[in-house]
Amino acid sequence: MERRQRSRVVLDALFGLPHWLLVGLGLGVASSVLAACLFVAADRLYPASGAYRRRHEGEGRRRTELRDYLDAIDESYAEDHFVEGQPVAFYLPERDVAITFDARAYYRIDRSPTYPVLVEHEMPGVQLGDRLPFEVPDVAFGPAEPAETRDPATAAFDELGVPATAGLDEVKAAYRRKVKEVHPDQGGDEDEFKRVREAYTTAKRHAG
Repeated sequence: MERRQRSRVVLDALFGLPHWLLVGLGLGVASSVLAACLFVAADRLYPASGAYRRRHEGEGRRRTELRDYLDAIDESYAEDHFVEGQPVAFYLPERDVAITFDARAYYRIDRSPTYPVLVEHEMPGVQLGDRLPFEVPDVAFGPAEPAETRDPATAAFDELGVPATAGLDEVKAAYRRKVKEVHPDQGGDEDEFKRVREAYTTAKRHAG
């Protein structure tokens, strides 16, 4: 009985509102539902596997190439470092050089003492040496020898981007870094993710 009375009071209060207010509330709810449906439909018709995903996959590959190049020239670096409040892909502390994919970050850092280097997503990592403000050694930097023709342990260490003398902690750190780039949930490739896991299993057994 009390529930019926409360319901009647609510209905009386609701229908006692001005007509224009009820119409506005109804249109607002309908618009919200329509917008939500449009977002769901757009996400299914145009998933992140389009240009946005290709852009980030390209950045992931460039990051790997840049990392390999910096390792090849024996240059120390920090990844995802902040310079002048801007996140940069790589920072070379001994040279005070910031390497970024973001043009806005590049122009903001350009006004500071730090030397910025802007890298396009399509630029091969080996071309980084031409943009650095210091002399770099000539290194043999190109396609690696096919893994199947090499010792499995050597191939595993190369896949993780660490030297064959790396210890277990270094192998684990390299695996964690690498798996973030190639994990399918992060837009990576399933086959590459599988290769990294297999390399990690092999490298752990041979770590110094």
